[in-house]
Amino acid sequence: MVTSLSKKYFLATLVTKPINRSSNLQMTNTNDQHYIAKVLNGDPQAYTFLVNKYKDMVFTLAVRMLRNNEEAEEVAQDAFVKAYAKLNKFKGDSKFSTWLYKVVYNTSLDKIKKLKKHTSVVPLENSTAQKLHCVDNALEQMQQTERTLAIKECIALLPADESALLTLFYFDELSLKEIAKITATSVNNLKVKLFRSRKKLAAIIEAKVAPEIINIYE
Repeated sequence: MVTSLSKKYFLATLVTKPINRSSNLQMTNTNDQHYIAKVLNGDPQAYTFLVNKYKDMVFTLAVRMLRNNEEAEEVAQDAFVKAYAKLNKFKGDSKFSTWLYKVVYNTSLDKIKKLKKHTSVVPLENSTAQKLHCVDNALEQMQQTERTLAIKECIALLPADESALLTLFYFDELSLKEIAKITATSVNNLKVKLFRSRKKLAAIIEAKVAPEIINIYE
């Protein structure tokens, strides 16, 4: 039986900014179910493994949606507490990370509604398929670090839900099926949302990336 946990439990394990994700993911070969079973059998300390393993990804998704480090930390803590409380409801029919992402996604949306955050709307009419292709080509030719930074900065300008979708798709490399499960939508609807979000992102990137770089690939 899972006992209640407070946010204070996580203050020692959650960081104020994301740590290097690659180091965390080296632990992916370890069976999450093993630690989940230990928690359910009365060992709350076993949950620390799951927190340490996924805290970077949880914080990253939260900060993409909240656009504020302190608010993202609070959402991350809330999400881990909620996940702990509901751990006995995890049936293992999906990856634990997918299930956890759904908790984070919904917790972030609740926080956004509570704060009544508003995000700018990016017009679609200026983003053609040709421009989208040119932006993709230009980004592919940029150095990896430079490209990642450019995309992250541009994604941050999108509405929270679209920012989350692109983060899950591009940076966390989740499948459409996994993202659909997290966002409680169908795969077909998700494809439409991703396409529209990608067009908006292309419009933002085109405006921010040096025009001469874009023009090379037209």
